Amino acid sequence: MSAVPQSDSGLETIQELIRDDMSLVNALIEEKLHSEIGLIDQLSHYIVNSGGKRLRPALVLLSANSFAYSGDLHVKLAAVIEFIHTATLLHDDVVDASMLRRGQATANQRWGNEASVLVGDFLYSRAFQMMVEAGSMHVMKIMADATNTIAEGEVQQLINRHDPETTEQRYLQVIHNKTAKLFEAAARVGAVIAGQDQKTELAMSGYGRHLGIAYQLIDDALDYSASSDNLGKNIGDDLAEGKPTLPLLYALWHCPDEQAALIRRAVKQGSLDDMEQISAAIAATGGIQYTRERARQEADLAMRTLDHLPRSRYLDALFTLAHFATERDY
Repeated sequence: MSAVPQSDSGLETIQELIRDDMSLVNALIEEKLHSEIGLIDQLSHYIVNSGGKRLRPALVLLSANSFAYSGDLHVKLAAVIEFIHTATLLHDDVVDASMLRRGQATANQRWGNEASVLVGDFLYSRAFQMMVEAGSMHVMKIMADATNTIAEGEVQQLINRHDPETTEQRYLQVIHNKTAKLFEAAARVGAVIAGQDQKTELAMSGYGRHLGIAYQLIDDALDYSASSDNLGKNIGDDLAEGKPTLPLLYALWHCPDEQAALIRRAVKQGSLDDMEQISAAIAATGGIQYTRERARQEADLAMRTLDHLPRSRYLDALFTLAHFATERDY
């Protein structure tokens, strides 16, 4: 396994490597976002162009290029992945009553819940229109299954909310379904359109799955350890929504009874009243460190799935991406 950068420079290297392809993706996104309905046009452009890292579409491009793919379906499918991801963000922010996303007001704050949900539906349906244009039943099945699993993950997360008895297994199942499944699909379809065999296809799928879990674990750690400016949302949002994420659960399992009672109450009520004491408990028990270590384990698993594949600068970029996912602070 070759040494790779582990900082923002690593992400910049990846972005430079796929710059031309990503320019085509962005142009296609702009084209396919267009609607004669002004509100759809305005709101969808606002959320899609609000400063996301485009990691999921980048996965499609890196995966396909790792196998010297020479067609243009990777551009279309990268845009499809971004549309699906954006639709989930619009729906998530309504469910969570979020006020900030990527450092600016959420779409539901600006246009209301009804518009956000309906434009999210527009993006889902536009994504499936584009999938049909791709003309691959295998790709359509992967994407349809992923979209259904994401919806299941959303419901699972809703069930876990305000439940301090959530286990680590239940928590991990949610982040696999809700977050990692789209990473998995993105990496997998790149191999599919490049004509790779099932072993390679499943290796890319496994890479995406483990990468996505690692990425979400770090997101959950940052909710208790980053600054609002770096994170682009309010610190403590997960607790305010009653979400029992791993740093909080780990603290609950390892802190004294008095602090555990305080954490349980905060999860049940979705309250930030005792945020300072809860943050202290997370720090004292090593909840952030434990979550980051679990993320590194997932990133290592991601990279191991690629060990048998022929090396290229695109494959090296996938290793770089795994490091970035766990070492980032935003």
